[in-house]
Amino acid sequence: MVIPSSELIINADGSIFHLHLRPEDIADTIILVGDPARADMIAGYFDKIEVEKANREFVTKTGHIGKHRLSVVSTGIGADNIDIVMTELDALANVDFTSRTVKREHRSLRILRLGTSGALHGDIPLGSIIMSDISVGCDGLLNFYAGRDSVGLKAMEKAFVEHTNWNKRLADPYFVPASETFVNLFDKDVIHGITVSAPGFYGPQGRVVRLGLTDPDFLSKIESFTYNDMRITNFEMEGAAIAGLSLLLGHQAATICTVIANRYLSEMNTDYKESVKKMAEQAIEKLIR
Repeated sequence: MVIPSSELIINADGSIFHLHLRPEDIADTIILVGDPARADMIAGYFDKIEVEKANREFVTKTGHIGKHRLSVVSTGIGADNIDIVMTELDALANVDFTSRTVKREHRSLRILRLGTSGALHGDIPLGSIIMSDISVGCDGLLNFYAGRDSVGLKAMEKAFVEHTNWNKRLADPYFVPASETFVNLFDKDVIHGITVSAPGFYGPQGRVVRLGLTDPDFLSKIESFTYNDMRITNFEMEGAAIAGLSLLLGHQAATICTVIANRYLSEMNTDYKESVKKMAEQAIEKLIR
């Protein structure tokens, strides 16, 4: 099937619409970060940089560390941007831009998100690194795609909906696992848990500034949920969309986050750059082993 030009938009220079990348511009191993400045920080570890592209919040740098080729891409904030980034990265890997058809041979990418998050329990100190073994998408993104139920952990979804008395006005939550390869790669050096990917920073994460919440007990319900001895460890905003779309598209993906806030203890570290740098160094070391 030929993909129409209105569905897969290719710029005049042969690059994909939002990322402004050509298929040869991306490596098989890709680090995703939210902040464009963090892409520069990651690229600072490259021995050489061969690709530098930027459009809006999407900054991409591809280079080498020794014999290993890596890309870093900034996504901006939120699942809507992840929909763009994941779809376009997959198209760069698996669509022939000349014929506008899906390639016969599938190329699987390794995609690791490095983020920041807020912990939900008092025993998770600031500066900790959390691996999202399972991500909970409260953004509704995966619900738009066929095959959503084939990658969702339905029993966990059902238990969560019942435990929280989930508001029917909200999007149905989806539970998706990280790539087992990544979970094993970070086996002993991080805290493992369930991460909620929220569709916003304030109300959707139980924060109250001026507007109240539809469910004042929302945060306590999230904190108290357990399943098979696993608990929800933290909030962030992109990991579930990355994990879910990767599963549907045949890529390996996971999210690790540095804890910069503890919601249970009402603690916040606004000077967290060194913690993020430490996480990045650890992740890069593991990716190039």
